Amino acid sequence: MTNFYDVIVIGAGVVGNAIARELSRFDIKTAVLEQELDVGGGTSSRNSGVVHSGIHYKPGTLRAELDVRGNAMMGALCKDLKVKIQYIGKLTVAQEQADIKTLHSLKEQGEANGVPGLSILNREQMEKLQPGIGGIMALHSPSTGIICPYGLTIALAENAYTNGVSYHLGQQVTAISRTAEGFDISTRQGERFRSRVLINSAGLYSDAICRMLGIDEYRIYPCRGEYLILDKRLAGSLSLLVYPAPHKGGAGLGIHLTNTVDGNILIGPSNEYVDEADDYASTAEIMNLLKKEGHELLPGISAADFIRNFSGLRAKQAPPSEGGFRDFVIESRKDIPGFINLVGIESPGLTSAPAIGLMVRNLVEELLPLPLKDSFIAEREGRAGFFFELSPEEKADLVAQDPDYGEVVCRCEQITRKEVLDAIQNPLGVRTINGLKYRSRAMMGRCQGGFCLPRIVAILEKEFGYRPEDYLLQHAASPLFAGRVR
Repeated sequence: MTNFYDVIVIGAGVVGNAIARELSRFDIKTAVLEQELDVGGGTSSRNSGVVHSGIHYKPGTLRAELDVRGNAMMGALCKDLKVKIQYIGKLTVAQEQADIKTLHSLKEQGEANGVPGLSILNREQMEKLQPGIGGIMALHSPSTGIICPYGLTIALAENAYTNGVSYHLGQQVTAISRTAEGFDISTRQGERFRSRVLINSAGLYSDAICRMLGIDEYRIYPCRGEYLILDKRLAGSLSLLVYPAPHKGGAGLGIHLTNTVDGNILIGPSNEYVDEADDYASTAEIMNLLKKEGHELLPGISAADFIRNFSGLRAKQAPPSEGGFRDFVIESRKDIPGFINLVGIESPGLTSAPAIGLMVRNLVEELLPLPLKDSFIAEREGRAGFFFELSPEEKADLVAQDPDYGEVVCRCEQITRKEVLDAIQNPLGVRTINGLKYRSRAMMGRCQGGFCLPRIVAILEKEFGYRPEDYLLQHAASPLFAGRVR
């Protein structure tokens, strides 16, 4: 069976979903192909969740332009999509005299990019914003923010789906051929898709998609960053983000402390080039380094505060011998009409996503007509927060409407049965354990699912008829159970 579309987007990360949502405003047939069983399963759910201001990027580059534009768009977008966002600001800290020159250079660069409100702070001014901070001087960027990265990715996808975009999850693209009408796409699962316009937003695999069309000029070098997650006991310890002054040639922005919108603090990321685009290992060596760096930046941390670790991968174009960063590639290929190619969308890809969506929409409009829909729904149903964040009166009202709000399934995060059921019954039909976790925050607390996972398993069995072999962590090859023991 062949599925025909006007536009197909390969890759359901935050950028691919931002493109899909933007195209869902128009009366065309759009689809997204994703090799994982959920959206945002790669880089888009494994990062610091920072809305960058634009100080780190060379003026005149796409990275600088799209970051500043995306930052300005993000507040209104998150309001529509019911996604948590906080513009809390950031201190980029000089630890030694040599770093002070770096701070002034970043300030000049940021101002050239149009970043608002930048200022250099002395030790006393830093202390007022963040008591107990180390360092001798800092650059303050008030437009830096934090966001839930997987929350945004899922919200973009679900809103795009509501507006008519078709999602084909678990479909790994293996071959692409050009046809008189556009493109013929085959997947490992035996499906075939055709489209007039094809958009490559495959992130870590974007170079592989290029090679399927005979484009050999790009290569992605996966660069792994490892993180530690701190317990919510430390919520409030940081009033804003704290980064070290970056050093030339580094693959990232250095190990730093990052608030999350849900009250945890992240330490990381490290940066290490790896060979495989799915190498999400966490290593004892890096964990020890992160603990050491974390103690230096936030002395109040204790060993009991580390509740989990994870890693993410950057889709870097710059090889290890070069280091640093290259600019985004966003192009409509003249040699392959109808092919829009995105390569090397690493940080600040999350911040830039809404602006990239607009840019790609304009490129699509050069290839086919985009008649506006009368029925586009900009706002996503629901609320940005969780039940436990409501007032006692609001809680009582919801419990009266639905008793499932009155049963707590996840004690650490205070997530109710109703919220778990809503996560299970999500619009995209995703029922992997990680998919439910990202939608509900169940299993994200201190016990990491020790209390609530058995209860979620019981809900899936009793309410939805799950068998032991149906429970998957994230991939088709990640079963939770081999069978029953009793």
